[in-house]
Amino acid sequence: MAPRQTKTDKNRRHFLAASMATGMAFGMAGLATPFLSRLGFAEEFDLEAALAPRIIGDPDAPILIAEYFSMTCGYCAQFHIDTYPEVKTNWIDTGKARFEYRDFPLSELAVYAHALARAVPEAAYEGMLDILLSQQSKWAASQYPLLELQKMARIAGINEDEFSGMMNNRPYLEGIVKFAQDGYDRFAINSTPTFVINDKEVIAGFKPYDEFEDDLNRFMT
Repeated sequence: MAPRQTKTDKNRRHFLAASMATGMAFGMAGLATPFLSRLGFAEEFDLEAALAPRIIGDPDAPILIAEYFSMTCGYCAQFHIDTYPEVKTNWIDTGKARFEYRDFPLSELAVYAHALARAVPEAAYEGMLDILLSQQSKWAASQYPLLELQKMARIAGINEDEFSGMMNNRPYLEGIVKFAQDGYDRFAINSTPTFVINDKEVIAGFKPYDEFEDDLNRFMT
């Protein structure tokens, strides 16, 4: 007898199926723009390094702040621009906390933007985030958003063929969607930004620094 399907099981499959239907139609209709080809750096690309955790700060810091974010989320951009700098100065740089970026793309376009950010060397990751999130309204609202992303890729030294290959690298893009699936399965995350403290406490939604700091202070002993 097959195991009974729970509502949660169905929701999880629905989440993954939705991702596959929108953000995973790679190389097909969703990615069919004139400049994209099957060329690129598939053979040279270090998939393991690109999908490795992106953690900022002292690895021994007592507090882990994990942010589930989407590159096309306006509130995520607002947090990165308005709140995160103070979090970094007061918590990360002082060794009280470390910060992990966990991809939670809410659209096909977001998957591609996350892929671009992770394609640069890890030391340049936050710099690429700064560019993408500070200029989110420019590329995300463009009639040709992938062309805009390609222009930003040039800043990081990624040429057209490399960019095309990355955007058609299915295992890479599936790995990014898997981060979102993991967040949904582990913490029932369904919106961004959502923060998980020490992989236990979930804090949903954008907050200005003062409110966010109040939440973090509860974890100081």
